[in-house]
Amino acid sequence: MLTQHFSLGFLLNPTKMELIRCDNFNLGFQALVKLLDAELAIRDGKDHAFYHQFNGIDALKNVVVVLEGGLPVACGAFKKYSATQAEIKRMFTLSTARNKGLAKQVLSELELWAAELGYSAVILETGKAQIEELAFYPKNGYTITPNFTPYIGVENSVCFIKELKKA
Repeated sequence: MLTQHFSLGFLLNPTKMELIRCDNFNLGFQALVKLLDAELAIRDGKDHAFYHQFNGIDALKNVVVVLEGGLPVACGAFKKYSATQAEIKRMFTLSTARNKGLAKQVLSELELWAAELGYSAVILETGKAQIEELAFYPKNGYTITPNFTPYIGVENSVCFIKELKKA
């Protein structure tokens, strides 16, 4: 299993925080994804089954998890979408850990990792019901792009893209 530890330099909390690179076998990641899925089931309502089919974690070999005091509090991942694009997946922060900049740190680390692997852009999809995400991604350099497969023609989907700087 791939694991790298990074120290978060912006500590707002005296509890030790770590940012780790790992894969889909990380138990903390798996636990956070279960919580994410439960939250999305409520937000997505009748559309949840459609979106859920695209959110399995088996293909996610590039995962970032934030640990606070050894416990997982935030995560994200990416997978290959094309030869030049990686797709950001499973971004989530526990409600008790929000507003500390953790999502931005996870996203930045995913972008860096994708660039290190030779991807020139990252893409992602979120739903119109995810109000926080619709504000978050543009603040982090993402622009709306036409829906990509499998979201073409899906009215509740909003897709984003960001060009990456070469690592």
